[in-house]
Amino acid sequence: MRRAHAAEASYAAANGNNQMVEDENERLEENLQFKVKALKSLSIDIGTEVKYQNKMLKDMDEDFDNSGGILKATMGRLGAIARSGGNRFIWSLLLFALLVFLVCWLIIKFR
Repeated sequence: MRRAHAAEASYAAANGNNQMVEDENERLEENLQFKVKALKSLSIDIGTEVKYQNKMLKDMDEDFDNSGGILKATMGRLGAIARSGGNRFIWSLLLFALLVFLVCWLIIKFR
């Protein structure tokens, strides 16, 4: 009889322990689901930001390409003018640059 009573007590204790473990597992599962949802939301936000940044970089690359073409054409024209005008053009360009730097210096000094 003692053995039967001890077996029943042992079974009841094990059953109570199993219930505690199940409750803890459910709590941990809910916590894990919350974290997975947060990570999913974060990864979607990161993906959206990456797409936006890639678009911005593509647009900037196109703008730099256009600016490079304009600058190349301008330098070609400037070279042609320099070859045809001789020293007079170089001196006028140097004088203009000096005048621009002088005006910038005066603006900064008397500000």
